[in-house]
Amino acid sequence: MSTRNFGRGSRLGRSPRRRLAASSGRPSFGGKRPLARRGGFRDQYIDCSRFVCKAKPQTESKPYQPQHAFADFAIDQRLKENIVTKGYVTPTPIQDQTIPAILEGCDVVGVANTGTGKTAAFLLPLLHKVILDNRENILIIVPTHELADQINQELIAFRGRLRIFSVCCVGGASIGRQISDLRRGYNFVIGTPGRLKDLIERGLIRPERFSTLVLDEADRMLDMGFVNDMRFIMSLMPVTRQTLFFSATVSREIDKLVKEFLTSPVTISVKTGDTAKNVDQDIIKISHEHEKISVLHNLLAKPEFTKVLVFGRTKFGVERLSVGLIQKGFKADAIHGNKNQSKRQAALRLFKENKTKILVATDVAARGLDIPNVSHVINYDVPATYDDYVHRIGRTGRGDQMGKALTFVC
Repeated sequence: MSTRNFGRGSRLGRSPRRRLAASSGRPSFGGKRPLARRGGFRDQYIDCSRFVCKAKPQTESKPYQPQHAFADFAIDQRLKENIVTKGYVTPTPIQDQTIPAILEGCDVVGVANTGTGKTAAFLLPLLHKVILDNRENILIIVPTHELADQINQELIAFRGRLRIFSVCCVGGASIGRQISDLRRGYNFVIGTPGRLKDLIERGLIRPERFSTLVLDEADRMLDMGFVNDMRFIMSLMPVTRQTLFFSATVSREIDKLVKEFLTSPVTISVKTGDTAKNVDQDIIKISHEHEKISVLHNLLAKPEFTKVLVFGRTKFGVERLSVGLIQKGFKADAIHGNKNQSKRQAALRLFKENKTKILVATDVAARGLDIPNVSHVINYDVPATYDDYVHRIGRTGRGDQMGKALTFVC
């Protein structure tokens, strides 16, 4: 996680940078339109106009007509009953097209907008695979603790009373507990790359026993520098296996990994655009950095800001901002890499249960998390890349709900 100084990197539209943009082939706007930039050579120039997009009502587009109902899928009847219990009625596009391909044993690359049901798209057919053969072992690799825990909770809900067991292996949590769970037996291991590698090197996880591999939010794992750990784990797995890639975005590096580790994959892309059409996006213009906190306070005090996810740049800045909001009387909490796993889970749980109105977070909360009824996402600090922006604002406007995203720019 980057901890570079935000103040220098956040100033937008200065003429030297416009000259740099012109000389490097990046777009220049003649001083009329600033470019968003975070400090550091890996940061990406983002045209601020990309942070502005009027939400389109769902009625403007023709509803997706699924080819299947959940009852049509060739999965165990007990799974279908659990799906009904969970409240699922009609498959989303990614579920509708991906579940049959996974059931057929194909390698799959699944690309869809965030909040469209990718987790169920791979969990349901893989649970059926385990029901058919309880000796099956499935490895799911994800970039963050929170996403691993969320997938595990989804798995538990879908399995119901079926005797299918999972172990969540993430850094920042007790390795002793994870070792104990691994020794009791499992069908699914869900974890982050670093902790999985540690357990493999200790001989507690044997990759050669896993017949199926899932990489969820694979592009984020590359961004976080996990590519060597991923390669290490995959190199120890059977050559003949089923491999599934899921993400809301696909980069050139992901394309390389797909060619390296998947065999004749079926690519299923149901992405309808960079960002969800039901998220209303706008910018908040700030003349000076010191104005941001008072503007944020005024926004959060408005009654329509019922459940707000605020994204900051650094762990220190996020913690400081959350403390400042609490001192102002807001029900707020923070989630970032310096908090231990139990405190992060507690903060996330309180936010999901509406006991906390505001969650201030680094990009650790930007990927894959399904948090119901987030009314607003506020980018208090400009994201490093447009992909980061896409994932941040994807925490609101989930499913068929409308959401609002605001980005502070100086």
